[in-house]
Amino acid sequence: MTEETKSPELTLRGLRVFVALEETGSVIGAATRIGGSPSGVSQHITALETAVGAKLFDRKAKPVTLTPAGQSLSRHAHRILSAVSEAQTDLAELSLSALPQLNLAIIDDLDASLTPVLVSAVQARMPRCFVHAVSGRSDHVIERLEAREADIGVTAQLPEGLGYQIHPILKESFVLVTAKGAITGDPAAALNSLPFVQYSETMPIGQKIARHLRRVRLNPERRFALEATRSVLTMVVQTRGWTLTTPLNLMDAERVLPQLDVLPLPFAGETRRVSLVAREGELGKLPETLARDCRTIARLRIVPRFAVIAPALAGAIEVVEED
Repeated sequence: MTEETKSPELTLRGLRVFVALEETGSVIGAATRIGGSPSGVSQHITALETAVGAKLFDRKAKPVTLTPAGQSLSRHAHRILSAVSEAQTDLAELSLSALPQLNLAIIDDLDASLTPVLVSAVQARMPRCFVHAVSGRSDHVIERLEAREADIGVTAQLPEGLGYQIHPILKESFVLVTAKGAITGDPAAALNSLPFVQYSETMPIGQKIARHLRRVRLNPERRFALEATRSVLTMVVQTRGWTLTTPLNLMDAERVLPQLDVLPLPFAGETRRVSLVAREGELGKLPETLARDCRTIARLRIVPRFAVIAPALAGAIEVVEED
């Protein structure tokens, strides 16, 4: 039999498409999951059906359903893909033991509290690995991941494309921060008369706060914008004004905390999640393991620290476990 007339064969890609179609129930859903096109999904399923000599799906049903032959293949497909996944993980773990360098990018809000402990945790597991850690804004962390300048990122912003694994670490609620004693009555009414100090809207946190203020129909006069949390909070003190920020940002500017009041939002709340992000299939179980380390650090160090800073708002920051 020549190469041109060889019969279609079962392939790993074909089996992954098969499982995606089985689980999503639609060609479009399967294409979205695997990062392909609907026509590509149809071609893979047709090739599988030719290889096994039977129809695998009733495509007239909505959602599509497995035929008896499809049900039989499903059992084998899940076992095969599970075995392949385990083999890939084992091989990745073997290669990690000799990994020469690991690049971390961590949101600057966590630089002081998380980075040193996390770097130590990596080196304890991989003593011959050189660990390079940088800090920055969430969007810059994502840019480093996408440019392959970072292997693992800890960020409050998620990548838009496919091919990443996301491990949640913590969730924090935005809080109202004012100059000490600036508000003595109703906070919602007082905000209209106090200067508003905003984060620059070139930053993810500034954009998030601006969107939330629009949602709650609050339109304070905008007179200046700053990037660094220390500058924002120092300006709040100097102007006897107010801003919105998060527990992590507050903990990054402890020097000015004695001159501030930290209060719950006097309108609908808003939250921010911080997650560990890594590219799929490159680092084995290391991202999942480091995410657990991050949660432990948050539980033992970050949450108690904020409880001291703002005892009445201790629940504004909490550890988030895997789904």
